[in-house]
Amino acid sequence: MAAFTSHQAQTHFLSKLPITNKPTRTKPIVTRVRMSYQESGPSLAVVGVTGAVGQEFLSVLSDRDFPYRSIKMLASKRSAGKEFSFQDKTYTIEELTENSFDDVDIALFSAGGSISKKFGLIAVDKGTVVVDNSSAFRMVENVPLVIPEVNPEAMSGIKLGTGKGALIANPNCSTIICLMAATPLHRRAKVTRMVVSTYQAASGAGAAAMEELELQTREILEGKPPTCNIFNQQYAFNLFSHNAPIVSNGYNEEEMKLVKETRKIWNDKDVRVTATCIRVPVMRAHAESVNLQFENPLDEETAKNILSNASGVVVIDDRASNHFPTPLEVSNKDDVAVGRIRRDVSQDGNYGLDIFVCGDQIRKGAALNAIQIAEMLL
Repeated sequence: MAAFTSHQAQTHFLSKLPITNKPTRTKPIVTRVRMSYQESGPSLAVVGVTGAVGQEFLSVLSDRDFPYRSIKMLASKRSAGKEFSFQDKTYTIEELTENSFDDVDIALFSAGGSISKKFGLIAVDKGTVVVDNSSAFRMVENVPLVIPEVNPEAMSGIKLGTGKGALIANPNCSTIICLMAATPLHRRAKVTRMVVSTYQAASGAGAAAMEELELQTREILEGKPPTCNIFNQQYAFNLFSHNAPIVSNGYNEEEMKLVKETRKIWNDKDVRVTATCIRVPVMRAHAESVNLQFENPLDEETAKNILSNASGVVVIDDRASNHFPTPLEVSNKDDVAVGRIRRDVSQDGNYGLDIFVCGDQIRKGAALNAIQIAEMLL
């Protein structure tokens, strides 16, 4: 197979999506007709609709019967004019411009930080509530950083129909997946320190990275040198420190997101968090090893019961058969899976636990969380 450039890899991956002027035998991402159109529903815009998360926005909107009266499909100039089918209707992708948000109630953004910084603020000025999946606004004061199961109160002052726009930030995928499991335990026993090691999938780097992982796997099995356009090293059959830039303290930006976002979401500037983030050759679901230290005692059986009753969490913890969460089991699933729930033997008493968490990075780690935020606005 010939080597692809980064742009070709993105184009090849997106050729699998249901865009009518690209011949494909792949089924559309939304395969069943859903009746989400409601004249009384909000008007929507999806920014970055051709990307992996943009397409997942549409899938989740359909799966959850999210009501809307209209929806704009927005992307770059390169994608403008292409057509695809969503919920038994053909849509034409429009170029994202300053005029894209006239009469738009909710805009779902997943097109990168620079696009969000420019067009997100334009949308807000026009009265649109923006749910942004980039890192552009996460740590901005007065911009709520929301996981609906964790801190829904953070966006309590934002309402539709007031004519007043607002920004709501979607946390980083690794933060969402971690805190879905850690927060129910934090509410019971108060986490004072958290140590996280992540094993992050290709999807976190976008559609082109997913395509390159698939391409490299074929190349290596065929005895060919791997194409390394997205990452500067072999990804298939390998793992490496997360490709985010290293900052002055020796951590990378991905690790510091976990530190800073946890403190903001929990509204606890004193909680101690450290992280090591690793990129692994998995397609679309992240895994995380999480060590928790508590102010109050919490035994493992109580922890299992708490997690079993937590919204958006499923416990997979079968010691007898050595069955615990895996990325494959949670791919394309809404729930975050938790297992390996055990007392930290390095600490005295029941003041520490180790857990292993897996979650779909594109779904709960991005698109689903954003749609749940939008549902809270209805």
